[in-house]
Amino acid sequence: MNRDTVTILGLTALWTLVVAAAGALVLWTFRRRSLRITMIVVAVAPMVAALAAVLQSVRAMFISAHDSLVVLWTLAFSALLGLAMSVVLAHWISTGSRDVGRRLRHLGTSYAPAAASTATVPAELAALTDELESTRVKLAASHAREKALEESRRELVAFLSHDLRTPLAGLRAVSEGLEDGVVDDVLGALRQMRTTVDRMTGLVDDLFELSRLAAAPPPRRRTAVSLRELAEDVAGETCEHARAEGVSLTVSTPPDDDRLAVHGDADELTRAVTNLVDNAIRHTEPGGAVRLSVDREADGRVRLAVTDGCGGIPDQDLARVFDVGWRGDAQRTPSNGGGGLGLAIARGVVESHHGKIAVAGVPGGCTFEIDLPAG
Repeated sequence: MNRDTVTILGLTALWTLVVAAAGALVLWTFRRRSLRITMIVVAVAPMVAALAAVLQSVRAMFISAHDSLVVLWTLAFSALLGLAMSVVLAHWISTGSRDVGRRLRHLGTSYAPAAASTATVPAELAALTDELESTRVKLAASHAREKALEESRRELVAFLSHDLRTPLAGLRAVSEGLEDGVVDDVLGALRQMRTTVDRMTGLVDDLFELSRLAAAPPPRRRTAVSLRELAEDVAGETCEHARAEGVSLTVSTPPDDDRLAVHGDADELTRAVTNLVDNAIRHTEPGGAVRLSVDREADGRVRLAVTDGCGGIPDQDLARVFDVGWRGDAQRTPSNGGGGLGLAIARGVVESHHGKIAVAGVPGGCTFEIDLPAG
């Protein structure tokens, strides 16, 4: 390496360091400003260093005037190209950053879909935008569930307040009558009070069971449960209720019992099915029929269905049938049933067994279906 080459290398290194120091100073000065300025400085600094090194070489007569002119024009156009490309890239990144910032500002405060960005952004910012949109969708779903739960809680408090106020008022009236001695049939009054207390006790038991299911406790000991035997047992226990209401109750099950077994808690499943059957009997007109059937689906799951003659449920109410505290009876007359917790408890039991429960309209009534995995 001769002396001229060493000199050229030294001058180039010197001017590169000078321009690098100046560029670092500019970057530090504008460190809190727009990213666009930073990218332009980064793109222009190498070109300025090259131009300075070429001009110094010309002054030192290492390059002829003609050659230096060619090099300078080449570097100038290269600098313009780098500047233009840095401006475009800075615009893409700035636009994407503003879009990400806008989405972050609205995250958790607004659940409406954000306006889609039409600008071209780098893949990393596009992926970040997609993640933010996915997070917004999840937060919106969580917010909707929270609102639904809060509305359900308010309805439950209102419904139960009504359901408890009426029997309590009746107990107060009967007790005052007994105190004042204006009740002639004392035994009848006592029977009425006991019936009212039993109904309130059942309501409290339903609330306790519903809270236990909602708390998701550790699963009880579960064994193989035959839905065929369970359906027949429930029919036997509710046949007197059906006879008193003037409703016929039938059970339809295939003879192959082994294929109708599920893995679960027999007591919980019995309560869920009993709630469905009692609800069907209560809402079926005298002379109507309630049918309880068990069958195996093609995918191996076991299906239990309760079909009633209630006359049908309006389509707008089908989605609310299993809501806590909801009843189709707008008057919520106590004699028409409990506090509207039976179907909610049935849903909780079925879901705790990794099953599904649904209701569908049929001619003249409804069918409640329980779908459980085979044991």
